[in-house]
Amino acid sequence: MDEGYGPTWDSDDEYDNFIRKMNPPRIVIDNESSAEATIVRVDSANEYGILLEVIQVIIDLNLVISKAYITSDGGWFMDVFNVTDKEGKKIKDEATLSQIEDYIRKSLGADSRYIPSRRRSVDVAATADHNVIELTGTDRPGLLSEVSAVLASLKFNVVSAEIWTHNTRAAAVMRVTDEDTGLAVMDAERLERIREKLSYLLRGGNLSRGAAMALSSGTATMHTERRLHKMMLDDCDYEQLQRQAPGQSQRPNVTVRNWNDKDYSVVTIRCKDRSKLLFDTVCTLTDLQYVVFHANIDAKDNQAYQEFYVRHVNGSPMNTETERLRVIQCLEAAIERRVSEGVKLELCTNDKVGLLSEVTRIFRENSLTVTRAEVTTRGRMAVNTFYVRGSTGEDVDQKAIDSIRQAIGHSLQVKGQPEPQEAQKKESPTWFLFANLFRPRSLYSFGFMR
Repeated sequence: MDEGYGPTWDSDDEYDNFIRKMNPPRIVIDNESSAEATIVRVDSANEYGILLEVIQVIIDLNLVISKAYITSDGGWFMDVFNVTDKEGKKIKDEATLSQIEDYIRKSLGADSRYIPSRRRSVDVAATADHNVIELTGTDRPGLLSEVSAVLASLKFNVVSAEIWTHNTRAAAVMRVTDEDTGLAVMDAERLERIREKLSYLLRGGNLSRGAAMALSSGTATMHTERRLHKMMLDDCDYEQLQRQAPGQSQRPNVTVRNWNDKDYSVVTIRCKDRSKLLFDTVCTLTDLQYVVFHANIDAKDNQAYQEFYVRHVNGSPMNTETERLRVIQCLEAAIERRVSEGVKLELCTNDKVGLLSEVTRIFRENSLTVTRAEVTTRGRMAVNTFYVRGSTGEDVDQKAIDSIRQAIGHSLQVKGQPEPQEAQKKESPTWFLFANLFRPRSLYSFGFMR
């Protein structure tokens, strides 16, 4: 037989791209079948990580998945999602409906491929217009301000950042630029200095679980929240989960059993429903290298029910009690990482040098701890969100908020009031701060001890 006939493939990626081109995804947006939700149907050639890609597109459009039915036996991916806006209404905006179809198609197309990143601890990577700094380590009071000071001293400006804390651990993904040029820092010596100084801070003296810093010249493209989940999973934040404290919300109920006739492990999750819950659980199953073959997702009366039929990428179900326990712990941690305890503070101001360094110093001086933060720059405006509690975990009182207002010294609009502990089962109160202060340049590491 002549070996010259038929296509040849230099790599698995080329073959996978060929399969994608031969079997392009089919996306159907149905706004007629349900009176309560927009139905999104996705059919595509199946591969590891594809479910997470679709869910990511939906949540990145600020949409809510109220129900989902997932099946992917036989190498074909067929999923149905019931989607609403944040107010629980059907999607009627034509531009948003078009974006759903367009973004899913691009995400699953031949030019896109899910490639899990394996960087961890502390990493610096450069793109054309910014550097990406990743931090993981033990959370402690004052760490946020210390890292901010290091960044400021080396003239790094943080344009965006997201910070999570969980179970005494912290992780951050920051995008930074040179303070003078507004572009990525390319000088190797300067990057090495920031690596050394941040690594020293993260080790925290004699702490047993510090962090090392790696320097990379590659391009960091992974979705920020996916990256944070992976970083905290690698950092083993699921180990020795803290016991539930009085007044704390009920822990998620996660169980795993094997369906031996079909060689599936069945993962069942029951917990309080919240935004991006499905993304968090599927992200973790993907990071643990499990493939979802079938799933039934439902959310009603503020309660979520998720049932996944999974196998490891090697084709086997969970065969040991140790493996099942690890999956349960990792899913519990994934659900809890995004649950933000404390008062929500939103700061919207002109983007000027030193804003976040000053704000985090004020938090520290008022004995406040940041449990989660999101920092963004929109044009000339800095839009920052902080969730804060007292340094020993206590509720934030009116006196602390008044002190912050006085320290900021500019116009401050406050909505909501700090609630007593018995009321914390409700949504955390939100405080909106609008001020003309200094430019955000540094918060973007991570917060204090919970």
